[in-house]
Amino acid sequence: MRKFVLLFQCQDRKGIVAKISDFILKIGGNIIAADQYSTDPQGGHFFIRVEFILDGGREKRQVLLEAFKPVAQEFNASWNLYDQAETLRMGILVSEPDHCLVDLLYLWNAGELNAQIPFVLSNCEKHRKLVAGYNLPFYYVPADKHNRRESEILAYCLEATDFLVLARYMLVLSADFLHKYNKDIINIHHGFLPSFKGVDPYGQALKKGVKVIGSTAHFVDAQLDEGPIIAQEVEYVSHKDTRQDLIRKGRHAEKKALAHAISSYVDYRIIKHENKTIVF
Repeated sequence: MRKFVLLFQCQDRKGIVAKISDFILKIGGNIIAADQYSTDPQGGHFFIRVEFILDGGREKRQVLLEAFKPVAQEFNASWNLYDQAETLRMGILVSEPDHCLVDLLYLWNAGELNAQIPFVLSNCEKHRKLVAGYNLPFYYVPADKHNRRESEILAYCLEATDFLVLARYMLVLSADFLHKYNKDIINIHHGFLPSFKGVDPYGQALKKGVKVIGSTAHFVDAQLDEGPIIAQEVEYVSHKDTRQDLIRKGRHAEKKALAHAISSYVDYRIIKHENKTIVF
């Protein structure tokens, strides 16, 4: 028995759910979970996530992909079908701050993140001992703003990973890197986007006298801190808090938002639409 996830989006119209359900019935599948959303039932955009179980071998996903194409073509849909037995490979890039890395490794080791970690790559040597404690490969690439060493990083990432996580990697990846990698990259920004973009968001928040600070996990695109938002977390602050207090409180929000985003991603709960995400 194998479990599959269908992510499907198209212009809303009658009969979409019926056609998908009928397809799954005809192939002998059993729907065990389904969630759907429409921006407007009168001609809006429709999204659905369906989990179903099915008897079959390893080759079944490719067979199902071909069999489902006529259904998707009927609705001019964007879609994909995932086998939950196929665990995604998550490469982690990190700079000096280690709180997100520590949290992700703990969750992974505890079985709470359903992903493989082929390596941790950093421009900070100090993480080697931590990563070795989890019996994971560690790659040290001494990149900085004067030499980002993106060709070296790409050589590690391109074939070995299905997506990347920037767990407080403090260098901006170029548009050329994004084009060559051509897979999803999830970043954690220590600010509540779309406010407080760029450097020192906690300093910016302090100057504005905000009462809530936040962190944002988002997909990376060519525009700094502009990619579709996946998850956000907040912490309350007061007039008594210093910049260091905001940084300390913000670390908790960063860890939670990043873990939430990755969990949603590896469980196939995210659909991108325009510059937004639908997270089931």
